[in-house]
Amino acid sequence: MLELTIEQISMAQSAVDKPAALQLLAEKLVADGLVAEGYLAGLQAREAQGSTFLGQGIAIPHGTPETRDLVFATGVRLLQFPQGVDWGDGQIVYLAIGIAAKSDEHLRLLQLLTRALGETDLGQALRTASTPEALLKLLQGAPQELALDAQMISLGVAAEDFEELVWRGARLLRQADCVSNGFAAVLQQVEALPLGDGLWWLHSEQTVKKPGLAFVTPQHPLRYLGQPLTGLFCLASLGEAHQALLERLCGLLIEGRGQELGRATNPRAVLEALGGDVPADWPSARIGLPNAHGLHARPAKVLAQLAKRFEGEIHLRLVDSAEPAVSAKSLSKLLSLGARRGQVLEFIAEPAIANDALAALLAAVEEGLGEEVEPLPAVAEVAVVVEETVVVTPKVQAPVAGQQLQGIAAAPGIAMGPAHVQVPQAFDYPLRGESHPVEHQRLQDALVQVREDIEGLIRRSQAKAIREIFVTHQEMLDDPALTEEVASRLKQGESAPAAWISVIEAAARQQEALQDALLAERAADLRDIGRRVLAQLCGVQSADEPSQPYILVMDEVGPSDVARLDPARVAGILTARGGATAHSAIVARALGIPAIVGAGEAVLLLKSGCPLMLDGQRGHLVVEPSEEVRQRAIEERETRARRQEAADARRLETAVTRDGHAVEVFANIGESAGVKAAVEQGAEGVGLLRTELIFMAHSQAPDEAIQEAEYRRVLDGLAGRPLVVRTLDVGGDKPLPYWPIAKEENPFLGVRGIRLTLQRPDVMESQLRALLRAADNRPLRIMFPMVGSVEEWRQARDMTERLRLEIPVADLQLGIMIEVPSAALLAPVLAKEVDFFSVGTNDLTQYTLAIDRGHPTLSAQADGLHPAVLQLIDITVRAAHAHGKWVGICGELAADPLAVPLLVGLGVDELSVSARSIAEVKAGVRELTLEHAKSLAQTALGLGSAADVRALVEKQ
Repeated sequence: MLELTIEQISMAQSAVDKPAALQLLAEKLVADGLVAEGYLAGLQAREAQGSTFLGQGIAIPHGTPETRDLVFATGVRLLQFPQGVDWGDGQIVYLAIGIAAKSDEHLRLLQLLTRALGETDLGQALRTASTPEALLKLLQGAPQELALDAQMISLGVAAEDFEELVWRGARLLRQADCVSNGFAAVLQQVEALPLGDGLWWLHSEQTVKKPGLAFVTPQHPLRYLGQPLTGLFCLASLGEAHQALLERLCGLLIEGRGQELGRATNPRAVLEALGGDVPADWPSARIGLPNAHGLHARPAKVLAQLAKRFEGEIHLRLVDSAEPAVSAKSLSKLLSLGARRGQVLEFIAEPAIANDALAALLAAVEEGLGEEVEPLPAVAEVAVVVEETVVVTPKVQAPVAGQQLQGIAAAPGIAMGPAHVQVPQAFDYPLRGESHPVEHQRLQDALVQVREDIEGLIRRSQAKAIREIFVTHQEMLDDPALTEEVASRLKQGESAPAAWISVIEAAARQQEALQDALLAERAADLRDIGRRVLAQLCGVQSADEPSQPYILVMDEVGPSDVARLDPARVAGILTARGGATAHSAIVARALGIPAIVGAGEAVLLLKSGCPLMLDGQRGHLVVEPSEEVRQRAIEERETRARRQEAADARRLETAVTRDGHAVEVFANIGESAGVKAAVEQGAEGVGLLRTELIFMAHSQAPDEAIQEAEYRRVLDGLAGRPLVVRTLDVGGDKPLPYWPIAKEENPFLGVRGIRLTLQRPDVMESQLRALLRAADNRPLRIMFPMVGSVEEWRQARDMTERLRLEIPVADLQLGIMIEVPSAALLAPVLAKEVDFFSVGTNDLTQYTLAIDRGHPTLSAQADGLHPAVLQLIDITVRAAHAHGKWVGICGELAADPLAVPLLVGLGVDELSVSARSIAEVKAGVRELTLEHAKSLAQTALGLGSAADVRALVEKQ
């Protein structure tokens, strides 16, 4: 797509005539690497067909369809001709925009110029423009908007006369960079216009940079020229930007509502009346400053450091000042306020952090911000006023006997036992330390002890997954970014516990802000290691566990909490928060402890000792189950154990239904180390190799040789079995430290997957070359993630096929992941071109249902058995089979025992699951008949909810 930038503009060019101008343009396009030599002939041929003059002094020379093969890359070059060039028929061109495009992309450029072409005298403005920036603004053609926001309004100014109000209004405009320094003097020379209702109007175009409007009101009513003065408008006029506002103001005056503006007590009321930018309705709080010398360097530094602990915006302003609010995290901005003792400070904070942040900031100011202070006199004391956005949350009630709750299945198995509810441990510590040397030593001693404890956990842990997690915790303890920040806080006088936990909490919040379920859940690991060190610093011992088998109930269980547990005494784990990919869930699965996570706050209200029945496979929890429910659970647990034993015995056999229909069962892995276990568990191939993990494991992008070695190890381990590889799948929600990506409002809907790698063809080509070189004529399947359009697929395919000419591979298939609903709906079109589809049900489910699968309260509803998701799978399979292509499932749904009959019935050819689930999935397939599975699937497609679908399958 063609866009205009200042880098493409060449100012003050000259050409004696049109052919000379075209020659100059062609040379610029060639020099920029956009076209090949000979493109000039295309420009000349296009002019022969018809002039490219648009009007308003603009021409857009471009080639003909016959010369598109001379275009290397789409782009433009703009040449300004101040003396003008005769383009024929007396049409003078002051700006020629040379276009190199492989298709009709110049039509997009015409859309961009449409508004500019409607302006009068644009040609002369283009001729006289002196900078690329000025010229670009003319082309964009959008009139400047009138600046009017809360910072442009100052109410209740302590002004003695009209001139002082004018000075205040001009100052607001200057602070908004609307005018130059002399604007106040200009306004003093302008005759003021009375509007009625005590309102007055001043405006000027002199020294104006951009249009803006300021509104000021006096603290006490004034008179000017014998008339009331309750409010003054100061307009920096430029063009017609103020026209809409003026019409709105006239309407208010005609309606007799002008007095509302003069009596306004907050900027919001003024902005709502005038149609300005209404500020976010953020909570705020006010308090008088008690410090004898005001907000000077030392207390301001304490205030800024405290504000920085909160991950969100916090602003501070002086209530009786016309100065705008400043960031409470900026020391220099705080000092610029010049706040004196007794002045009222107003803190304004984002709603998400307001409750905690405002309370902490007010308390700190009241305590003196590190200084000894005398209370303010009673007459100067200011009551704290907090204007909060009211969030209505339903009252959480404790579950009752017989009630069944639904959580997220985290570790399979059925567990029964009394609840052992653990609330977070309370830590009591001072904010200020004894001295820097003492606090530094305290922290070092605690870190040494915690390292020894973790080393012991690693030695005692038999499961590799647990050992790897605690190795990660060791690395967290040695993270220089954390330790340097803590050291800095200690030098500033904080206590070791306060400095440590503040840094940990800030890092955890930053991790959660990444908006990726997997990465955000790792914040639990940071808090886990943070609590361990804090407990050591505060001398707090861990709570004793009951002697009888029990079900541990916590808000969120850290990995070290789980690893310290004795599986013989812990029957199950139940948490209010968390997800199935959290480290606590991974540890629970490794230890064989049934677990449900994300069951909601209500479980924390259970009484210790309350009998529970937990099904970690379905995510069901029953409170105080009846004897009948208990017996059924015991029988089902025994049945599952026998089934698992039988499945393990036949894990190396193929999965064939009772009527002879074969379904391939592959493994999902993240690295070459997982191949051996997958093959031993009966995998017939790898259905998903997550290649992003190799990129995440390196401090810089792994080169082609490193990648080739990793992919070759996977293929070697498979010994001729097929390998399905997902190309690099990172983006705003899964960032790489060495690949900076602009922050996005919603990374899940932003630049990720194929969208990102197509923007970095060098990275994508390196990965594809490594894969092709590693293949050695073994079966290789490459699939591209997050494809949402046919064009994205074709670009990826063409790149691969071009590289395949250099590196031949005999057995290669190219496909896409169906993760975006648009891809599923386009399956009939895509199936003509791809070799296969692989459905990523995790993302497909969240995009289809508009539920973030990492959401703390909604994630349990993101169920892949929702009929809407099944409908998209059905569309995909039918389209693929119509063209002789195969379809696999590589999301978590493939391992769900209730989903397997439906996926087989829908015609899915391959199920790719974690190694531990292979035997069970194969066993599930062997119990089916294809005809019954088809009938079941068709019935499920007609149901209304995931719960209905699950109930349908459970009845079979």
